[in-house]
Amino acid sequence: MEQGNDTRISEFLLLGFSEDPELQPIIFGPFLSMYLITAFGNLLIILAITSDSHLHTPMYFFLSNLSFVDICFTSTTIPKMLWNIQTQSKVITYEGCITQIYFLILFAVLDIFLLTVMAYDRFVAICHPLHYTVIMNPRLCGWLVLMSWIINILNSSLQSLMMLQLSFCTNIEIPHFFCELNHMVQLACSDTFLNNIVMYFAAVLLGGGPFVGILYSYSKIVSSIRRISSAQGKYKAFSTCASHLTVVSLFYCTMLGVYLSSAATHNAHSSATASVMYTVITPMLNPFIYSLRNKDMKRALKVFFVRGTV
Repeated sequence: MEQGNDTRISEFLLLGFSEDPELQPIIFGPFLSMYLITAFGNLLIILAITSDSHLHTPMYFFLSNLSFVDICFTSTTIPKMLWNIQTQSKVITYEGCITQIYFLILFAVLDIFLLTVMAYDRFVAICHPLHYTVIMNPRLCGWLVLMSWIINILNSSLQSLMMLQLSFCTNIEIPHFFCELNHMVQLACSDTFLNNIVMYFAAVLLGGGPFVGILYSYSKIVSSIRRISSAQGKYKAFSTCASHLTVVSLFYCTMLGVYLSSAATHNAHSSATASVMYTVITPMLNPFIYSLRNKDMKRALKVFFVRGTV
């Protein structure tokens, strides 16, 4: 078969978690609930931040962007999976698959970039508190978010365009509930050497680089907190970054666990099940982590609900 866009494959089959028809309704309910909780919870965070002038600070500006990206992230995969279960179909078109890959890469890595920017924000707030408002000015905050979007749009476009150059033969079954880049490259029957090089290089640069940045920020934060004399001062400083540290740990640990487990077991269905952690569970838990551990957010949410009932 010729390589490039001459592929004869027009659709793929998403096998999901199980091929047993009786299990599909059981899967549908929990995933619909988790998706609605994720969308509603993150939307509440955005509305509470935008409606409360006290939360118009860099930290909450980045948090509202993170909540928006989390809604988009889950919306890339879960609605299609729910639609397939409801219609008892496993089909996803070739174009739909490429589109899903594009947005998955975009929003997944955007999550990482925003978490890194938030770590830098906490670093400046704790290590350079007197210069915080000068350093973290609205222009810099806007540029940090804008550059995150630009870099990730370029990365997603490159990865997707390279996918378009691959040919697919007879194996059109994807042992997952969404079109994942690594699985798709493995299904191709044309040369994937360049795709693998770009994919792993991007993973190291755009995934590992920000992780190093987060570790560096928190090493400086810990050093600054240790120099605080009072226990109350240490607690207050740590509490300002506790929610962010929890989200970072949850996101990276679940994502790392997915790829380590898939590499160890080589079981595609196990990988699909594990992927639920960072594609569904983590975005769903983020609003709870930031609202339950944050007095300002709880106050803003109360005010928002009071205004809504008046």
